[in-house]
This record gives sequence, C-alpha cells and structure tokens, in this order.
Amino acid sequence: MREDEADGRPVAVLISGGVESSAICGEFVAAGRFVQPIYIRCGLRWERAELAAARVFLEAIASDRLAPLVALDEPIRDVYGPHWSTDEGQEVPGAESPDEAVYLPGRNLLLNVKAAIWCRLRGIPTLALGSLGSNPFPDAAPEFFDGLESVLVQALSGAPRLIRPYSHLHKAEVVARNAGLPLHLTFSCIRPIEGLHCGVCNKCAERRKGFLDAGVPDRTHYAQAPDGR
Repeated sequence: MREDEADGRPVAVLISGGVESSAICGEFVAAGRFVQPIYIRCGLRWERAELAAARVFLEAIASDRLAPLVALDEPIRDVYGPHWSTDEGQEVPGAESPDEAVYLPGRNLLLNVKAAIWCRLRGIPTLALGSLGSNPFPDAAPEFFDGLESVLVQALSGAPRLIRPYSHLHKAEVVARNAGLPLHLTFSCIRPIEGLHCGVCNKCAERRKGFLDAGVPDRTHYAQAPDGR
C-alpha cells in the first residue's frame, strides 16, 4: 500500500464486496495491518448478493489480522423512491449506458459519514475507501474527500483519516496487482440473478473490461453472456 502502509495501527475498510474495496482488505492484511471491514446496507436491490459475496471473500482471506465484518444500516429507499436501484420492476442501466446513468446522489456521503462515526467511537484512526482515480462522480473527487474529512473532524471532535489507496489507479491496474487474490469472489453487479452477476448491466461490463484490460482471466460466474444469451 502506498498510503499509510507504515502505520501499524488498525485500519477500517469500507467494503462493498467489489474488486477495489475487497482488494484493499487483502493488501492491508498481507502488509500486516489489523483490518476492520465495514459494510453499509442502504436497502438497494443488489445488497443481499453483494453482502454475501463480501463475506465469502473475507472468509477466503481469513487471518488473525482480519476482524469479523461489521454490517451497519443506512436506509435510503424512502429518499430515492421509485428508482432502478430500489425497484426490481425497473430496468437498470445496461452495458452501453454512460457512467452517469449509475450515479446515486448522496450515497458516497452517507456511507462515509456512517462509517467515520463508527470508527470515531471505537478509536480506529484510519478509514480506507476503494475510490479509483477514474471515478467520474463529484463525490469521488479529491476535493470532496478533503472537505469531508475537514467537516468530520469538526463535527466529531476528531475523526478518522480518510485514505484512498487506489486513487491513482484504474480498475485494470487494481486487478493486475491483486491477481493473486480470489477476485472472482468479489461482486460488481446492479442486477443480480439468483445471486450471480447478471452479465449485462453497466457494472458487469465495467468488471469484464477490468479483467480483460489487466490480462487476468475472469473467473466470475455470469448468469448471461454480454449479448444477453
């Protein structure tokens, strides 16, 4: 890890079950850090499969330096209302849709505030996030995290440091440098089918491309081929 790797104190990781946050857990454990993974449920349609995948991945990298997963609740279904992220009757953005189509307003803010408060109350000084350098959303920009950390320090009379170990990387680079981890157990789908990646949504397309560009075999089980068959 480039950030905070020399610090031997515990680090919390805001884990989604996806490639980046799962890989951060694996890298920190390998570096000898004590890791506390935190998952936050918001009531979105993919979370059951996502949380199950996070548990399976963490079990696969089990270590005495890896604490049991903590799952917290931060409901947002009532705020989003009828929306593709909450209503299984609505179609999700497909493989050809632009990144903007999967933007969930306020989600990153809610996740970070909830996790930071949990860490502050338990004396965990660092919270690691899986945000990539290629993330195009406004709540993934460096200035957003700088401002949020400043607000949290004021609001909580001290707060965990927010670090983004992969902020200089793209997904393919994360996949390539962590090819030794069981990345096929991670989960990156917004329309799971019986617990599997659907294979045709925006996030599945992004996942496939990440493995392809990294030159790493994609061992993910997809319910459908990219053409929907």
